Amino acid sequence: MIQAALVIGFASVGVATLFCLLRLVKGPDAVDRVLALDTLVTNAVALIMLLGIAQATAIHFEAALLIAMMGFVGTVAFCKFMLRGDVIE
Repeated sequence: MIQAALVIGFASVGVATLFCLLRLVKGPDAVDRVLALDTLVTNAVALIMLLGIAQATAIHFEAALLIAMMGFVGTVAFCKFMLRGDVIE
């Protein structure tokens, strides 16, 4: 049963990643591209978590946590740059 759920999860996150890549390439402005990148980070975290469940290892969860933190900091920094033109005050 868990194998079927993992296959459905991998397929769903894969489709979501493709849609995010499409928005990243086709986005009409920079805000759409930033949101697409943030969503891609979320999808990457979801894929790593699914891989950790499939392989039954705990190291994947730590890697997913680190990627999520870096993605959050990157999104905040890029949004601050877009608003003010400077990241460090």
